[in-house]
Amino acid sequence: MINHNYEKLQGSYLFSETARRTAAFQQAHPDRNLIKLGIGDVTLPLAPAVTEAMHRAVDEMGRAETFHGYAPEQGYEFLRSVIAKHDYQDRGCDISADEIFVSDGAKCDCGNTQEMFSGDVHIAVCDPVYPVYLDTNVMAGRTGEYDGATGRYAGVTYMPCTLENGFVPQIPEKMPELVYLCFPNNPTGAAIRKEELQKWVDAANRSGSILLYDAAYEAYITEEGIPHTIYECDGAKTCAIEFRSFSKNAGFTGVRLGFTVVPKELKRDGASLRDMWFRRQGTKYNGTPYIVQKAGEAVYTPDGQKQIKEQVAYYMENAAVIREGLISCGYQACGGVNSPYIWMKTPSGMTSWEFFDYLLDHAGVIGTPGSGFGPSGEGYFRLTAFGSHESTKEAVERIRKM
Repeated sequence: MINHNYEKLQGSYLFSETARRTAAFQQAHPDRNLIKLGIGDVTLPLAPAVTEAMHRAVDEMGRAETFHGYAPEQGYEFLRSVIAKHDYQDRGCDISADEIFVSDGAKCDCGNTQEMFSGDVHIAVCDPVYPVYLDTNVMAGRTGEYDGATGRYAGVTYMPCTLENGFVPQIPEKMPELVYLCFPNNPTGAAIRKEELQKWVDAANRSGSILLYDAAYEAYITEEGIPHTIYECDGAKTCAIEFRSFSKNAGFTGVRLGFTVVPKELKRDGASLRDMWFRRQGTKYNGTPYIVQKAGEAVYTPDGQKQIKEQVAYYMENAAVIREGLISCGYQACGGVNSPYIWMKTPSGMTSWEFFDYLLDHAGVIGTPGSGFGPSGEGYFRLTAFGSHESTKEAVERIRKM
């Protein structure tokens, strides 16, 4: 009767487990002041342009002549059009508003997209990897059995992201049907150059594979030559779906807004994936609230752009403080240049969970164990830049004194 694939999931969701351990520690040490640099949750308030737009939208909802009920399943045209222009057309990418689907966040879309594919397709994931990609396919029964000795599922192609390859995976000799990519990467903070991403697009088009590309952190790119969207690559519209989020670029973690791009040219087995996703959304989703979509539209106004860029810069200052502070203490650390995540090597041969407990006990700092993202994450640890300047500097100073 039940879906026994759920029994293949390993332990609890990574961030639920870190929260459980943190709560137990806090209960045992109620006087300790803990600094949370674990989950990727923002701390700055919403930009004024956003909250002002939300207030106006709330007022509209209180008047009969401007009230809005169910939103269109694809999203309001006013938001999709500004996304298409600002995020794609202004970058030279031929993406139109009717290829954009507004949702309540990239996490749900990353998990739900796999529903469009048969149960026997083969998937590839980076290792380490954002857990949602893998776990949702475990639930769907695509991964085979879990091997405790290797920390891997038998039916999944793992693409190691290691120090040796700059945390950018190599293209598999045999491309699976579905390949999950995330750049700038969560958890390692690594970015991919356009010429390297083009190789993935070319390989996917040759093999008929589909790239599921998570670009949730594109707003944090600071270096030239790093693509903000996979559609900067020639031929991407025939092989790639892209996920985007307002959570990190505009602080919408508690508001919930994202979108997915499914190009009209993307077809497999004679079927349009754009049309399939449209049908899926119409069947299972009643649309993102009008108030939230008006808030998203405000992100693209001149004031909104200025304000959210200031917020991104704030977090990137934190990233530099963490990365440079760790390096000055003798730790090996990377990331934090094109993303808000710093990926550090655990010291003295500690496992990543041992270092989680050590850091919590000796410094009162909470991070995320690398092994929770996959076997290649063992021996590494992730810290986020989403705290305040004050708490970030304090965390680094505590680490320095350990």
